[in-house]
Amino acid sequence: MRLILSDRPLPLPELSSDTTFVDLSGLKIANCVGCFGCWTKTPGRCVIRDDAVKIYPLIAASDRVLYVSRIRYGGYDEPMKTMLERAIPVQQAFIRLVNGETHHLQRRVVPKQAVVMGYGEEISSAEEAVFRRLVARNALNMNFSEFRVEVMPEAAVEDAVRREAAAWLG
Repeated sequence: MRLILSDRPLPLPELSSDTTFVDLSGLKIANCVGCFGCWTKTPGRCVIRDDAVKIYPLIAASDRVLYVSRIRYGGYDEPMKTMLERAIPVQQAFIRLVNGETHHLQRRVVPKQAVVMGYGEEISSAEEAVFRRLVARNALNMNFSEFRVEVMPEAAVEDAVRREAAAWLG
């Protein structure tokens, strides 16, 4: 299964039957409240009942993901950041050691080939470096077996996503 998760609408050509496109900007996704109910009260399920509960299972089940987000202060913009924070039900409260660092155990999360496209106008080299480092650190907790980061102006996003989606077709 493949997933394109975007913080904005994208006019995409017809996608393969195993590819899902999700435009986060049109969904109702509340902020995580940090209650950890997804680990203790309802393991694997967020206690907040909104659109996020339909998305994080797609993230967990996908072996290829493409995340598209505006870069804000070196991080993901609000729609993507909110969704990724709400995806913690795919992890367990238990900790494992990975290369001498502690990380959460995954809850039936498929290893992923990931492409993260960050966009914006006038992204400084320092802001880009912070974004690349953030994605690299996230890769450890998001079960990315491999990943690539692309940073581009907003005008280039649609072509870049189309190119990547076409590459997925073979």
